[in-house]
Amino acid sequence: MHEFSLAQGLVSQLLALADQHNALKICTVRVAIGSQAGIVADSFAFGFDVLSRENGLLKDAVLEIIETHPQHRCLDCGGIMPFTLTKPSCSQCGSQRLASVGGDDLILSQIEME
Repeated sequence: MHEFSLAQGLVSQLLALADQHNALKICTVRVAIGSQAGIVADSFAFGFDVLSRENGLLKDAVLEIIETHPQHRCLDCGGIMPFTLTKPSCSQCGSQRLASVGGDDLILSQIEME
């Protein structure tokens, strides 16, 4: 279960950030997980809950997970649009030269600390 090791990495990152900012408590952690990242959000949350109970700084922390999805980016004009499986074209310039971007990442997007 690689979600547990990903949660361990997140906890390490949070503790380092809390130390940098002299925080006494981490209240909320917001994480974006791409729908194509191969991460089971419930397993990741479970790992985070187990690990956070072991640390006073994270004991009451709330993990908020936001699922992100891939998008198309136009290689001609730079426009961004929702990902579709049908033959897509840019909604701004009509080009069919599109690249798939995002949806496969794990990003710590926000932390609330005291």
